[in-house]
Amino acid sequence: MAARSLSAIVAGLLLFGSFPPRPWWFLAPLGIALLTLVLRTGAGLRSGFGYGFLAGLGFFLPLLPWTGIYVGPVPWLALSTVCAVYLGLFGVLGRVLGRLPGWPIWLAFAWTAAEWGRSSFPFGGFPWGRLAFGQADGWFLPLAMLGGAPLVSFAVALSGTCAAAVLLAVRRDRLGKGRKPGVSGAPGPTARGRWVVPVAAGLTCLLLPLAGLGLRAALPGPLEGDSTITVAAIQGSVPRLGLDFNAQRRAVLDNHVRRTEQLADEVAAGRFPAPDVVVWPENSSDIDPLRNPDAAALISEAARRISAPILVGAVLVNGDRTTTNSVMVWTAEGGPGDRHDKKIVQPFGEYLPMRGFFRLFSDYADKAGYFVPGNGDGTIRASGTEIGIATCYEVAFDRAFRDSMQSGAQLLAVPTNNATFGDSEMTYQQLAMSRVRAVEHGRSLVVAATSGVSAIIAADGSVRQESAQFVPEALVAEVPLRSSTTPATALGPWPELAVVFVTVVGVVVAVVRRRVDRRSSDNLAATVHG
Repeated sequence: MAARSLSAIVAGLLLFGSFPPRPWWFLAPLGIALLTLVLRTGAGLRSGFGYGFLAGLGFFLPLLPWTGIYVGPVPWLALSTVCAVYLGLFGVLGRVLGRLPGWPIWLAFAWTAAEWGRSSFPFGGFPWGRLAFGQADGWFLPLAMLGGAPLVSFAVALSGTCAAAVLLAVRRDRLGKGRKPGVSGAPGPTARGRWVVPVAAGLTCLLLPLAGLGLRAALPGPLEGDSTITVAAIQGSVPRLGLDFNAQRRAVLDNHVRRTEQLADEVAAGRFPAPDVVVWPENSSDIDPLRNPDAAALISEAARRISAPILVGAVLVNGDRTTTNSVMVWTAEGGPGDRHDKKIVQPFGEYLPMRGFFRLFSDYADKAGYFVPGNGDGTIRASGTEIGIATCYEVAFDRAFRDSMQSGAQLLAVPTNNATFGDSEMTYQQLAMSRVRAVEHGRSLVVAATSGVSAIIAADGSVRQESAQFVPEALVAEVPLRSSTTPATALGPWPELAVVFVTVVGVVVAVVRRRVDRRSSDNLAATVHG
């Protein structure tokens, strides 16, 4: 048991190792394969949960320490534990579905269903750590154009379970070599037949990543589109990191105004092309410019200097003293225009569910905000272009850009504020999500971050430009606008929901089969003893 427990933890560590900033995407199938081998060496549901839970701790504890950088270890440990529970549930499903014929694909279904559950419950879910988000540099990434993040995760999981099937077959064959052969000394049909599944699994294990690699040719080129637009992403940086970085809210706004005006000077000097749209990060103006004339005047002056509309990330105060995390189109002539209010607000950060209860565990509960979710179609219009917006945390959710795409988004943007997570891996993990979304929807994508990393991402997931962290910077690029639709966008959530449904059906079938087998065994025993 100790060896299996250690192997489960190592499996989780392999999954963690596949995530950015490390480019070791190939560790993910190995981690799934090792966890599958552990789950195949027993039958108990409790031990299945335990091994899956240990793998989850090995995965999420090193993946999510940024959640506790400024608030202590309790939120980090609690979130990691909750996420690990879903891997425990995968372990249970693995033990149940592992009894069915073709078990490698059933286990891949189970992994996809577990990711769906974790991305949905509780409090709207927490998709961070989906296998797909570790594949931005890998061969599986192009599969996102067909089925989005769920298909990429499924393919990675299936590669791992198939590799485990091959290893188990080799082990079984080596153990069987010491057995006495039959009369002819040749293996019979049963011996030959038992290699059908392992051979199929081996081929699947090889073909899935190769299929992804082959699909790269079908991805749009960096400048392929209906027309082009020049965009600028402004990274003004912040006076200091931490939860109280916005105590100097005017300094944050000033930084972004200053870097925008500097870009205007560089454009005038011919060092950069004139942008059609400028994207500022989330929280670039935590002073509500709709209520503060000074903030409004600064933003209008920056828009005048750069001669382009600015997408301003602002915290707006509502009449009931709640707040919205908004992105507004701001022009020098008309001031505020189209607006996206963040629809997926972050629990335990932007708002606190059951605030009174969680206050018992941490004084930082009172630091959580009072943000309320917005509505709308997820797009704003600037310079005649429909731009889909997913603000920071929203990019982790499949549904964030779906409304945007249905509303005709030609370009995607992710304004984000990562200053609250310090010098951690969080910003690189989030950047990888943006790369997956670009491929999923076949759109160029602009990431504007307060402190980095900002980036211009092509529709094939490649990073055309990338900023350093903690320095003021401006990225300027000509990007294509596209109106075509990928299969992933057209299919939406239905393939993933179908996998969840099939997984439930598989569990029912496995349970019924087990009961029937037990009843048959009991009847046979009664007949023999009778």
